[in-house]
Amino acid sequence: METIGTVLITEEQIADAVARMGREISADYDGTSVLLVGILKGAFLTMADLAREMRVPVEFDFMAVSSYGDATKSSGVVRILKDLDQEISDRHVVIVEDIVDTGLTLHYLLENLRVRKPASIEIAALLVKEGIQQIPIDVKYRGFDIPPDFVVGYGLDYGGLYRNLPYITVLDENNLP
Repeated sequence: METIGTVLITEEQIADAVARMGREISADYDGTSVLLVGILKGAFLTMADLAREMRVPVEFDFMAVSSYGDATKSSGVVRILKDLDQEISDRHVVIVEDIVDTGLTLHYLLENLRVRKPASIEIAALLVKEGIQQIPIDVKYRGFDIPPDFVVGYGLDYGGLYRNLPYITVLDENNLP
């Protein structure tokens, strides 16, 4: 596949960060189990790799939300397209995100999930964009802080494409096929 932009984070750097995050979560939840809640579609690769690095019992569930559509900037309007299949009351929940930018989507999700009374709720995000958060979000487990560029790869897309790239690249719209 042709390069569509400048590689920001390599495949090896991603693997190292996800392994570190898995160790951190495992240490924090030693002796208990964790429900990983992946935010579709972007978090599916991070969640799969993260779960394989964890050394505590793990269950999976997924939510699908939309705040982008096909745009490169969040609209700020969050819609839940798929809700959880499992109850989270009294469970330790870790929300797995591919990227945190404005914080609006995660703020909405946290408010929505907290009323369901989990034992704990934390966020694991591969990427956190610097300088554009409109609502402060505490990302306990984070892979990388990145500049506010639009990035694709490793689950992140542009118009549904480029999720399969094994690295993170800054999208250069002039370089698209």
